[in-house]
Amino acid sequence: MVFRDREDAGKRLAEKLTSYANRSDVIVLGIPRGGVAVALEVAISMRAELDVCLARKLGVPEQEELAFGAVAAGGVRYLNESIVRAVGLEQEAIEQITRAAQQKLEERAKLFRRGRPPLELKGRTVILIDDGIATGASMQAAVLALQQMHPAKLIVAVPVAPLETCERLRPMVDELVCLSIPLDFYAVGQFYEDFPQVSDDEVIALLRRAAAWGPSAVAGESAHREKAGEETGAVWSEEISIPLNSIRLAGTLVIPARARGIVLFVHGSGSSRHSPRNRHVAEVLQRRGLATLLFDLLTAEEENVDRWSAELRFNIGMLTQRLMQVTEWVLHFDATRQLAIGYFGASTGAAAALRAAALQPDRVGAVVSRGGRPDLAHEALSKVSAPTLLLVGGRDEDVLALNRQALQRLACKEKSLQVISGATHLFEEPGTLDQVAAAAAEWFAMHLKKSVAALGEAVNPHNSPHP
Repeated sequence: MVFRDREDAGKRLAEKLTSYANRSDVIVLGIPRGGVAVALEVAISMRAELDVCLARKLGVPEQEELAFGAVAAGGVRYLNESIVRAVGLEQEAIEQITRAAQQKLEERAKLFRRGRPPLELKGRTVILIDDGIATGASMQAAVLALQQMHPAKLIVAVPVAPLETCERLRPMVDELVCLSIPLDFYAVGQFYEDFPQVSDDEVIALLRRAAAWGPSAVAGESAHREKAGEETGAVWSEEISIPLNSIRLAGTLVIPARARGIVLFVHGSGSSRHSPRNRHVAEVLQRRGLATLLFDLLTAEEENVDRWSAELRFNIGMLTQRLMQVTEWVLHFDATRQLAIGYFGASTGAAAALRAAALQPDRVGAVVSRGGRPDLAHEALSKVSAPTLLLVGGRDEDVLALNRQALQRLACKEKSLQVISGATHLFEEPGTLDQVAAAAAEWFAMHLKKSVAALGEAVNPHNSPHP
Protein backbone atom coordinates (compact mmCIF):
# COMPACT_ATOMS: atom_id res chain seq x y z
CA MET A 1 0.00 0.00 0.00
CA VAL A 2 1.35 3.40 -1.02
CA PHE A 3 -0.07 6.63 0.38
CA ARG A 4 -0.26 9.84 -1.61
CA ASP A 5 0.79 11.94 1.39
CA ARG A 6 0.21 12.18 5.13
CA GLU A 7 -3.26 13.63 4.61
CA ASP A 8 -4.24 10.62 2.52
CA ALA A 9 -2.78 8.25 5.14
CA GLY A 10 -4.75 9.98 7.90
CA LYS A 11 -8.02 9.72 6.02
CA ARG A 12 -7.49 6.01 5.35
CA LEU A 13 -6.52 5.42 8.97
CA ALA A 14 -9.68 7.20 10.14
CA GLU A 15 -11.78 4.70 8.16
CA LYS A 16 -10.40 1.92 10.38
CA LEU A 17 -11.21 3.81 13.58
CA THR A 18 -14.85 4.70 12.98
CA SER A 19 -15.99 2.82 16.10
CA TYR A 20 -14.29 5.55 18.17
CA ALA A 21 -15.87 8.49 16.31
CA ASN A 22 -18.05 11.11 18.05
CA ARG A 23 -17.08 9.95 21.53
CA SER A 24 -16.26 12.55 24.16
CA ASP A 25 -13.83 10.21 25.94
CA VAL A 26 -11.55 9.81 22.89
CA ILE A 27 -8.41 11.87 22.39
CA VAL A 28 -6.01 11.63 19.45
CA LEU A 29 -2.28 12.16 20.04
CA GLY A 30 0.20 12.78 17.23
CA ILE A 31 3.94 12.21 17.54
CA PRO A 32 5.78 15.28 16.19
CA ARG A 33 6.45 16.10 13.60
CA GLY A 34 5.03 13.97 10.78
CA GLY A 35 2.64 12.05 13.02
CA VAL A 36 0.70 15.23 13.80
CA ALA A 37 -0.18 15.71 10.12
CA VAL A 38 -1.66 12.19 10.01
CA ALA A 39 -3.35 12.58 13.39
CA LEU A 40 -5.10 15.79 12.34
CA GLU A 41 -7.05 13.98 9.62
CA VAL A 42 -8.07 11.28 12.09
CA ALA A 43 -9.13 13.82 14.72
CA ILE A 44 -11.24 15.81 12.25
CA SER A 45 -12.92 12.70 10.84
CA MET A 46 -13.72 11.39 14.32
CA ARG A 47 -14.67 14.78 15.85
CA ALA A 48 -12.03 14.20 18.53
CA GLU A 49 -9.58 16.44 20.34
CA LEU A 50 -5.98 16.49 19.15
CA ASP A 51 -2.78 17.01 21.09
CA VAL A 52 0.88 16.17 20.65
CA CYS A 53 2.55 13.24 22.39
CA LEU A 54 5.85 14.53 23.65
CA ALA A 55 7.85 11.56 24.85
CA ARG A 56 11.50 10.56 24.65
CA LYS A 57 13.34 7.36 25.38
CA LEU A 58 16.16 7.32 27.94
CA GLY A 59 19.17 5.71 26.32
CA VAL A 60 22.00 3.91 28.06
CA PRO A 61 25.21 5.97 27.78
CA GLU A 62 27.29 4.88 24.76
CA GLN A 63 24.42 2.53 23.81
CA GLU A 64 21.76 5.09 22.97
CA GLU A 65 19.57 2.63 21.06
CA LEU A 66 19.18 0.59 24.24
CA ALA A 67 16.46 2.32 26.25
CA PHE A 68 16.39 1.94 30.02
CA GLY A 69 13.22 4.01 30.31
CA ALA A 70 11.15 6.85 28.87
CA VAL A 71 9.93 10.29 29.86
CA ALA A 72 6.99 12.43 28.79
CA ALA A 73 6.44 16.16 29.05
CA GLY A 74 5.03 17.06 32.44
CA GLY A 75 7.42 15.00 34.53
CA VAL A 76 6.20 11.47 33.76
CA ARG A 77 8.95 8.84 33.84
CA TYR A 78 9.11 5.09 33.32
CA LEU A 79 12.19 3.05 34.23
CA ASN A 80 12.95 -0.52 33.13
CA GLU A 81 14.54 -1.71 36.34
CA SER A 82 15.89 -4.93 34.78
CA ILE A 83 17.92 -2.99 32.20
CA VAL A 84 19.05 -0.49 34.83
CA ARG A 85 20.43 -3.36 36.91
CA ALA A 86 21.87 -5.21 33.92
CA VAL A 87 23.98 -2.26 32.74
CA GLY A 88 24.79 -1.05 36.23
CA LEU A 89 23.43 2.47 35.92
CA GLU A 90 24.04 4.67 38.96
CA GLN A 91 21.14 6.78 40.26
CA GLU A 92 23.06 9.99 39.61
CA ALA A 93 23.50 9.06 35.94
CA ILE A 94 19.81 8.18 35.64
CA GLU A 95 18.77 11.54 37.07
CA GLN A 96 21.20 13.46 34.85
CA ILE A 97 19.95 11.76 31.68
CA THR A 98 16.33 12.25 32.80
CA ARG A 99 16.83 15.99 33.45
CA ALA A 100 18.38 16.52 30.02
CA ALA A 101 15.55 14.66 28.29
CA GLN A 102 12.88 16.46 30.28
CA GLN A 103 14.39 19.84 29.46
CA LYS A 104 14.23 19.11 25.74
CA LEU A 105 10.65 17.92 26.05
CA GLU A 106 9.55 20.98 27.98
CA GLU A 107 11.09 23.20 25.29
CA ARG A 108 9.12 21.35 22.63
CA ALA A 109 5.95 21.58 24.72
CA LYS A 110 6.25 25.37 24.99
CA LEU A 111 6.89 25.66 21.27
CA PHE A 112 3.94 23.52 20.17
CA ARG A 113 1.32 24.28 22.81
CA ARG A 114 1.96 28.04 23.08
CA GLY A 115 0.84 28.21 26.68
CA ARG A 116 -2.01 25.70 26.38
CA PRO A 117 -1.99 22.97 29.05
CA PRO A 118 -1.76 19.33 27.89
CA LEU A 119 -5.05 17.46 27.64
CA GLU A 120 -6.00 15.17 30.54
CA LEU A 121 -5.50 11.51 29.61
CA LYS A 122 -6.51 9.69 32.78
CA GLY A 123 -9.56 7.52 32.19
CA ARG A 124 -9.79 8.40 28.50
CA THR A 125 -9.41 6.37 25.31
CA VAL A 126 -6.13 7.49 23.75
CA ILE A 127 -5.28 6.91 20.09
CA LEU A 128 -1.55 7.40 19.51
CA ILE A 129 -0.55 8.11 15.90
CA ASP A 130 2.64 8.46 13.88
CA ASP A 131 3.15 8.60 10.11
CA GLY A 132 4.83 5.20 10.26
CA ILE A 133 7.11 3.09 12.46
CA ALA A 134 10.52 1.69 11.62
CA THR A 135 12.35 0.18 14.61
CA GLY A 136 9.63 1.26 17.02
CA ALA A 137 11.99 2.61 19.68
CA SER A 138 10.38 6.07 19.82
CA MET A 139 6.87 4.63 19.75
CA GLN A 140 7.71 2.24 22.58
CA ALA A 141 9.02 5.15 24.61
CA ALA A 142 5.79 7.06 24.00
CA VAL A 143 3.66 4.06 24.95
CA LEU A 144 5.59 3.45 28.17
CA ALA A 145 5.27 7.11 29.16
CA LEU A 146 1.55 7.24 28.34
CA GLN A 147 0.87 4.14 30.43
CA GLN A 148 1.97 6.11 33.48
CA MET A 149 -0.88 8.57 32.80
CA HIS A 150 -3.47 5.79 33.29
CA PRO A 151 -5.64 6.03 30.17
CA ALA A 152 -8.69 3.76 30.10
CA LYS A 153 -7.57 2.36 26.76
CA LEU A 154 -4.42 2.90 24.69
CA ILE A 155 -4.49 2.36 20.93
CA VAL A 156 -1.55 2.74 18.55
CA ALA A 157 -2.59 3.52 14.97
CA VAL A 158 -0.13 3.93 12.09
CA PRO A 159 -0.29 3.74 8.29
CA VAL A 160 2.69 1.41 7.90
CA ALA A 161 5.18 -0.62 9.97
CA PRO A 162 7.26 -3.81 9.54
CA LEU A 163 5.95 -7.08 10.96
CA GLU A 164 8.59 -7.49 13.67
CA THR A 165 7.89 -4.01 15.03
CA CYS A 166 4.15 -4.68 15.15
CA GLU A 167 4.78 -7.93 17.03
CA ARG A 168 6.84 -6.08 19.65
CA LEU A 169 4.26 -3.33 20.11
CA ARG A 170 1.05 -5.36 20.11
CA PRO A 171 1.42 -6.80 23.65
CA MET A 172 2.16 -3.31 25.02
CA VAL A 173 -1.16 -1.71 23.99
CA ASP A 174 -4.87 -2.48 24.08
CA GLU A 175 -5.15 -2.34 20.31
CA LEU A 176 -2.78 -1.93 17.36
CA VAL A 177 -4.08 -0.66 14.02
CA CYS A 178 -1.66 -0.79 11.09
CA LEU A 179 -2.91 -0.37 7.51
CA SER A 180 0.09 -1.89 5.78
CA ILE A 181 2.63 -4.44 7.06
CA PRO A 182 4.99 -4.91 4.09
CA LEU A 183 7.54 -7.71 3.85
CA ASP A 184 10.19 -5.46 2.32
CA PHE A 185 10.57 -2.49 4.64
CA TYR A 186 13.51 -0.07 4.43
CA ALA A 187 12.09 3.27 5.53
CA VAL A 188 8.71 4.87 6.20
CA GLY A 189 9.16 7.31 3.31
CA GLN A 190 9.20 4.54 0.69
CA PHE A 191 5.46 4.06 1.23
CA TYR A 192 4.56 7.69 0.45
CA GLU A 193 4.51 9.42 -2.92
CA ASP A 194 4.97 12.79 -1.21
CA PHE A 195 6.84 12.67 2.11
CA PRO A 196 8.36 16.11 2.84
CA GLN A 197 9.86 16.97 6.19
CA VAL A 198 7.32 18.63 8.48
CA SER A 199 8.55 21.81 10.16
CA ASP A 200 7.82 23.07 13.67
CA ASP A 201 5.78 25.90 12.14
CA GLU A 202 3.59 23.37 10.36
CA VAL A 203 3.01 21.39 13.57
CA ILE A 204 1.86 24.60 15.26
CA ALA A 205 -0.45 25.35 12.33
CA LEU A 206 -1.90 21.83 12.43
CA LEU A 207 -2.64 22.11 16.14
CA ARG A 208 -4.35 25.46 15.58
CA ARG A 209 -6.48 23.89 12.89
CA ALA A 210 -7.46 21.04 15.20
CA ALA A 211 -8.45 23.50 17.94
CA ALA A 212 -11.21 24.83 15.67
CA TRP A 213 -13.00 21.48 15.91
CA GLY A 214 -12.64 21.36 19.70
CA PRO A 215 -15.05 19.88 22.25
CA SER A 216 -18.12 21.50 20.65
CA ALA A 217 -17.79 19.30 17.58
CA VAL A 218 -17.35 16.22 19.78
CA ALA A 219 -20.49 17.17 21.71
CA GLY A 220 -22.47 17.00 18.50
CA GLU A 221 -22.78 20.66 17.50
CA SER A 222 -22.79 21.46 13.80
CA ALA A 223 -20.37 19.19 11.97
CA HIS A 224 -19.79 21.80 9.31
CA ARG A 225 -19.62 25.03 11.27
CA GLU A 226 -17.51 25.89 14.29
CA LYS A 227 -16.97 29.04 16.21
CA ALA A 228 -13.43 30.20 15.66
CA GLY A 229 -11.24 31.15 18.61
CA GLU A 230 -10.22 34.55 19.79
CA GLU A 231 -6.83 34.04 18.18
CA THR A 232 -8.29 34.41 14.67
CA GLY A 233 -11.14 36.73 15.61
CA ALA A 234 -13.37 34.87 13.16
CA VAL A 235 -17.15 35.23 13.19
CA TRP A 236 -17.55 31.76 11.76
CA SER A 237 -15.79 29.07 9.79
CA GLU A 238 -17.66 26.92 7.30
CA GLU A 239 -16.94 23.69 5.43
CA ILE A 240 -18.64 24.40 2.10
CA SER A 241 -19.42 22.74 -1.21
CA ILE A 242 -19.07 25.00 -4.24
CA PRO A 243 -21.22 24.07 -7.25
CA LEU A 244 -19.45 24.37 -10.63
CA ASN A 245 -21.58 23.13 -13.49
CA SER A 246 -21.72 19.33 -13.07
CA ILE A 247 -19.21 19.08 -10.20
CA ARG A 248 -18.80 20.41 -6.68
CA LEU A 249 -15.55 21.48 -5.02
CA ALA A 250 -15.00 21.22 -1.26
CA GLY A 251 -13.75 24.30 0.56
CA THR A 252 -13.15 25.95 3.93
CA LEU A 253 -14.40 29.52 4.27
CA VAL A 254 -13.43 31.71 7.25
CA ILE A 255 -14.72 35.27 7.64
CA PRO A 256 -13.27 37.44 10.42
CA ALA A 257 -15.19 40.29 11.99
CA ARG A 258 -15.19 43.43 9.82
CA ALA A 259 -13.48 41.59 6.96
CA ARG A 260 -12.30 43.99 4.27
CA GLY A 261 -11.18 41.45 1.70
CA ILE A 262 -11.04 37.75 0.89
CA VAL A 263 -8.06 35.70 -0.30
CA LEU A 264 -8.63 32.63 -2.45
CA PHE A 265 -5.91 29.99 -2.05
CA VAL A 266 -4.81 28.23 -5.24
CA HIS A 267 -2.92 25.13 -4.17
CA GLY A 268 0.13 23.67 -5.83
CA SER A 269 0.58 20.40 -7.64
CA GLY A 270 -0.87 17.43 -5.78
CA SER A 271 -2.03 19.50 -2.79
CA SER A 272 -5.48 20.35 -1.41
CA ARG A 273 -7.32 22.69 0.94
CA HIS A 274 -5.78 20.77 3.87
CA SER A 275 -2.25 21.96 3.02
CA PRO A 276 -0.71 22.79 6.43
CA ARG A 277 1.48 25.49 4.87
CA ASN A 278 -1.42 27.32 3.27
CA ARG A 279 -3.56 26.89 6.38
CA HIS A 280 -0.80 28.50 8.43
CA VAL A 281 -0.70 31.47 6.06
CA ALA A 282 -4.52 31.66 6.09
CA GLU A 283 -4.60 31.94 9.88
CA VAL A 284 -2.18 34.87 9.76
CA LEU A 285 -4.34 36.59 7.13
CA GLN A 286 -7.44 36.04 9.26
CA ARG A 287 -5.75 37.81 12.17
CA ARG A 288 -5.20 40.75 9.84
CA GLY A 289 -8.93 40.94 9.14
CA LEU A 290 -8.96 39.08 5.84
CA ALA A 291 -11.41 36.33 4.96
CA THR A 292 -9.91 33.20 3.42
CA LEU A 293 -11.21 30.49 1.13
CA LEU A 294 -9.16 27.31 0.79
CA PHE A 295 -10.72 24.93 -1.72
CA ASP A 296 -9.86 21.79 -3.64
CA LEU A 297 -9.14 22.40 -7.30
CA LEU A 298 -9.95 18.76 -8.09
CA THR A 299 -12.84 16.49 -7.15
CA ALA A 300 -12.16 13.27 -5.21
CA GLU A 301 -12.46 11.26 -8.42
CA GLU A 302 -10.06 13.56 -10.25
CA GLU A 303 -7.59 13.33 -7.37
CA ASN A 304 -7.58 9.54 -7.70
CA VAL A 305 -6.73 9.85 -11.41
CA ASP A 306 -4.14 12.55 -10.82
CA ARG A 307 -2.51 10.56 -8.02
CA TRP A 308 -1.20 8.08 -10.56
CA SER A 309 -0.96 10.12 -13.75
CA ALA A 310 -0.21 13.69 -12.52
CA GLU A 311 -2.02 14.82 -15.68
CA LEU A 312 -4.35 17.34 -14.04
CA ARG A 313 -2.11 19.17 -11.60
CA PHE A 314 -0.15 20.71 -14.49
CA ASN A 315 -3.23 21.52 -16.58
CA ILE A 316 -2.94 25.25 -15.93
CA GLY A 317 -5.79 26.05 -18.31
CA MET A 318 -8.24 23.84 -16.43
CA LEU A 319 -7.07 25.09 -13.03
CA THR A 320 -7.45 28.68 -14.22
CA GLN A 321 -11.00 28.01 -15.35
CA ARG A 322 -11.85 26.40 -11.99
CA LEU A 323 -10.44 29.41 -10.13
CA MET A 324 -12.46 31.83 -12.24
CA GLN A 325 -15.64 29.86 -11.58
CA VAL A 326 -14.97 29.88 -7.83
CA THR A 327 -14.32 33.63 -8.05
CA GLU A 328 -17.72 34.03 -9.70
CA TRP A 329 -19.29 32.08 -6.83
CA VAL A 330 -17.58 34.33 -4.26
CA LEU A 331 -18.88 37.43 -6.02
CA HIS A 332 -22.48 36.19 -5.78
CA PHE A 333 -22.36 34.63 -2.30
CA ASP A 334 -24.11 36.89 0.24
CA ALA A 335 -21.35 36.89 2.86
CA THR A 336 -18.49 37.58 0.43
CA ARG A 337 -19.90 39.48 -2.55
CA GLN A 338 -18.80 42.88 -1.21
CA LEU A 339 -15.26 41.81 -0.31
CA ALA A 340 -12.24 42.72 -2.41
CA ILE A 341 -10.62 39.61 -3.89
CA GLY A 342 -7.00 38.48 -3.73
CA TYR A 343 -5.27 35.29 -4.91
CA PHE A 344 -2.59 33.35 -3.02
CA GLY A 345 -0.98 30.81 -5.33
CA ALA A 346 1.58 28.10 -4.49
CA SER A 347 3.73 26.16 -6.95
CA THR A 348 1.70 25.52 -10.13
CA GLY A 349 -1.29 27.23 -8.48
CA ALA A 350 0.56 30.54 -8.81
CA ALA A 351 0.43 30.23 -12.60
CA ALA A 352 -3.32 29.64 -12.50
CA ALA A 353 -3.74 32.62 -10.15
CA LEU A 354 -1.83 34.94 -12.48
CA ARG A 355 -3.69 33.75 -15.56
CA ALA A 356 -7.04 34.22 -13.82
CA ALA A 357 -5.97 37.68 -12.63
CA ALA A 358 -5.02 38.64 -16.20
CA LEU A 359 -8.44 37.52 -17.46
CA GLN A 360 -10.32 39.36 -14.66
CA PRO A 361 -8.54 42.71 -14.19
CA ASP A 362 -11.59 44.34 -12.59
CA ARG A 363 -12.15 41.54 -10.09
CA VAL A 364 -8.73 40.70 -8.62
CA GLY A 365 -7.12 43.26 -6.34
CA ALA A 366 -3.80 41.54 -5.53
CA VAL A 367 -1.81 38.35 -6.11
CA VAL A 368 0.82 36.65 -3.95
CA SER A 369 2.89 33.67 -5.11
CA ARG A 370 4.64 31.33 -2.62
CA GLY A 371 7.41 29.25 -4.17
CA GLY A 372 5.37 29.56 -7.33
CA ARG A 373 5.85 28.87 -11.00
CA PRO A 374 4.69 32.17 -12.53
CA ASP A 375 6.62 31.26 -15.69
CA LEU A 376 3.89 28.70 -16.47
CA ALA A 377 1.44 31.60 -16.93
CA HIS A 378 3.38 32.36 -20.14
CA GLU A 379 1.90 35.24 -22.19
CA ALA A 380 -0.62 36.09 -19.44
CA LEU A 381 2.19 37.75 -17.43
CA SER A 382 2.16 40.70 -19.81
CA LYS A 383 -1.56 41.23 -19.10
CA VAL A 384 -1.57 41.11 -15.28
CA SER A 385 -2.57 44.46 -13.77
CA ALA A 386 -3.14 43.37 -10.15
CA PRO A 387 -0.28 44.20 -7.72
CA THR A 388 1.82 41.02 -7.52
CA LEU A 389 4.26 39.77 -4.87
CA LEU A 390 6.56 36.82 -5.60
CA LEU A 391 7.93 35.01 -2.51
CA VAL A 392 10.76 32.54 -3.11
CA GLY A 393 13.24 30.70 -0.88
CA GLY A 394 16.83 31.84 -1.21
CA ARG A 395 18.01 28.24 -1.53
CA ASP A 396 15.36 27.37 -4.13
CA GLU A 397 17.74 28.42 -6.90
CA ASP A 398 15.98 27.07 -9.98
CA VAL A 399 12.58 28.47 -9.02
CA LEU A 400 14.20 31.75 -7.95
CA ALA A 401 15.71 32.16 -11.44
CA LEU A 402 12.31 31.51 -13.04
CA ASN A 403 10.67 34.07 -10.75
CA ARG A 404 13.25 36.72 -11.62
CA GLN A 405 12.50 36.21 -15.29
CA ALA A 406 8.75 36.31 -14.64
CA LEU A 407 9.09 39.55 -12.64
CA GLN A 408 10.52 41.25 -15.71
CA ARG A 409 7.60 40.09 -17.84
CA LEU A 410 4.86 41.12 -15.40
CA ALA A 411 2.98 44.15 -16.69
CA CYS A 412 1.56 45.36 -13.36
CA LYS A 413 2.91 48.65 -12.03
CA GLU A 414 3.21 47.38 -8.46
CA LYS A 415 5.27 44.21 -8.34
CA SER A 416 7.95 42.80 -6.07
CA LEU A 417 10.16 39.75 -5.63
CA GLN A 418 11.02 38.95 -2.02
CA VAL A 419 13.64 36.31 -1.31
CA ILE A 420 13.31 34.48 2.02
CA SER A 421 16.88 33.92 3.15
CA GLY A 422 17.85 30.33 3.95
CA ALA A 423 14.54 28.86 2.76
CA THR A 424 14.15 25.93 0.39
CA HIS A 425 11.16 25.30 -1.88
CA LEU A 426 8.69 24.22 0.83
CA PHE A 427 9.82 26.79 3.44
CA GLU A 428 10.41 24.03 6.00
CA GLU A 429 13.21 25.89 7.79
CA PRO A 430 12.23 27.38 11.20
CA GLY A 431 10.64 30.80 10.89
CA THR A 432 10.65 30.97 7.08
CA LEU A 433 6.95 30.19 6.67
CA ASP A 434 6.17 32.89 9.23
CA GLN A 435 8.06 35.35 7.03
CA VAL A 436 5.99 34.27 4.04
CA ALA A 437 2.75 34.71 5.97
CA ALA A 438 3.75 38.14 7.30
CA ALA A 439 4.77 39.40 3.86
CA ALA A 440 1.58 38.09 2.25
CA ALA A 441 -0.59 39.63 4.97
CA GLU A 442 1.08 43.00 4.53
CA TRP A 443 0.69 42.89 0.74
CA PHE A 444 -2.99 41.95 0.83
CA ALA A 445 -3.81 44.38 3.66
CA MET A 446 -2.29 47.23 1.67
CA HIS A 447 -3.66 46.47 -1.78
CA LEU A 448 -7.06 45.00 -0.96
CA LYS A 449 -7.75 48.04 1.20
CA LYS A 450 -7.56 50.12 -1.97
CA SER A 451 -9.92 47.72 -3.73
CA VAL A 452 -12.45 47.91 -0.90
CA ALA A 453 -12.83 51.64 -1.43
CA ALA A 454 -14.31 50.92 -4.85
CA LEU A 455 -16.64 48.26 -3.51
CA GLY A 456 -18.02 50.19 -0.58
CA GLU A 457 -18.05 49.20 3.08
CA ALA A 458 -17.18 45.54 3.67
CA VAL A 459 -19.95 43.26 4.85
CA ASN A 460 -19.98 41.92 8.40
CA PRO A 461 -22.10 38.71 8.33
CA HIS A 462 -24.21 38.45 11.47
CA ASN A 463 -26.16 35.44 10.36
CA SER A 464 -24.53 32.29 9.04
CA PRO A 465 -25.17 31.80 5.31
CA HIS A 466 -26.17 28.51 3.78
CA PRO A 467 -23.98 27.67 0.77
